[in-house]
Amino acid sequence: MADPGVLRGNRDFRRFWVGSALSTLGSQMSLIAFPLLVLSLGGGAAQAGLVASCSLVTRMLFRLPAGQLADRMDRRRLMLGADLVRLVAVGSIPLTAGLGHLAYPQLLVVAVVEGLATSIFTPASTIAVRDVVSEDQLSDALAKDQAALAAASLVGPFLGGWLFTVDRILPFSADALSYAVSAALLLRMATRPVEPGTGKPADNSLTAGMRWLARQPMLLRALAFGALLNLVGSAAEVAMVVTLRGGGSGGTSIGLVMACAGVGAVIGSLAAPKVLKLLRPGQLFLAIGTVWSCGLAVFAATRQPFVLGPVLVVLILLTPPAGIVVGQALLSRSPRELLGRVTTAANLLIAGLAALGPILTGAALEGIGVSRTWLLLAVLIAASTLLAALPMLRDTGLIDAPSAPSPSGASGASAAPAPRTTGDAGPEAAAGPAATARPDAHPDARPDVAAAPQSNATPATA
Repeated sequence: MADPGVLRGNRDFRRFWVGSALSTLGSQMSLIAFPLLVLSLGGGAAQAGLVASCSLVTRMLFRLPAGQLADRMDRRRLMLGADLVRLVAVGSIPLTAGLGHLAYPQLLVVAVVEGLATSIFTPASTIAVRDVVSEDQLSDALAKDQAALAAASLVGPFLGGWLFTVDRILPFSADALSYAVSAALLLRMATRPVEPGTGKPADNSLTAGMRWLARQPMLLRALAFGALLNLVGSAAEVAMVVTLRGGGSGGTSIGLVMACAGVGAVIGSLAAPKVLKLLRPGQLFLAIGTVWSCGLAVFAATRQPFVLGPVLVVLILLTPPAGIVVGQALLSRSPRELLGRVTTAANLLIAGLAALGPILTGAALEGIGVSRTWLLLAVLIAASTLLAALPMLRDTGLIDAPSAPSPSGASGASAAPAPRTTGDAGPEAAAGPAATARPDAHPDARPDVAAAPQSNATPATA
């Protein structure tokens, strides 16, 4: 009899996946609605930007402590508590708006509180996948996560903008409702987190995940390759807008081209299981590096939207499978007691480097021009491919390394031989451009491997 797949065959994962997908969609809607709401209240561009920055900075500051918390406490309760906090925080916006007391300071507080709750939810959510999915279903589960994140990132901003035109509070009501649904589904999950086995004393230090990663050269190579892809992806988002503007394209054309990244991410996520059967990790990374180097060179030669859009789709196609590879490696190799800290350490590498992309690209565009900036990005990808992807052709241990046995979970999670770590679309610690192009664009975005120029980016290799 054919395998029904993780969504049909694992009830707990289905509840987890539906709740996470709805929550991601709601957050993508409010993501675009937040600056619009600030402006509608009479605020300026700087105030709108401050709201977004407060949320992102909070998430970055609490990444490592949140990972440590996820390693020491019941992950399901952490996720449930984070969802309830986010429900109250975001739900306060429609409540105070209905009472006529909505003001800018409240939006700043909501951004900080939601960012803190999200920083706690993310590593706990990453480990929860490991708790409810058996080893043989892991790749399928990460592929489903990637597809849901890509679809939400593609549809959410458009839906949020449309709801805002109907009523400026509707996107926030929808986002709050998504957290309520996620919490309700978490309550119905039968699987309980597996506690670490007894043995040598656990390392409870904040940097334990970083130190473990430092001893994994193959995994570090894959993460570094993904981090560079994310850096170039976030840089390409800025360069693409400047390129299209310089070619005379209007706002509609620019929006359609940028949406092509989301289209590529959705298609790539759906095709990921077949791609992973055809290509080993080293071959996959080599293919991505080659395609990206050639595609970025094409961007240097033309400013026509009808060329840039299809090429962008092709660039993003292979990044979701890469995210799954890295996420599966993290989940399968990391010691269970370090899963939260390993995940957050990998995410810091991915998101931290990507954050430099827009700043560096702006300087390059002004200093050497548009075409040379694209060529510089192409050379950077080519060099990282030679240094990271080529050695992986000789070393096949990224996924195949043996993992320590772990106790079986309940209800649908059969004895999974090893702890796993996921990232922001799979794993939260992704290593490559995946579903979206902005790290941490969404709270539940699990590997945050984003490396594609688009309206919202997410990790791909994670």
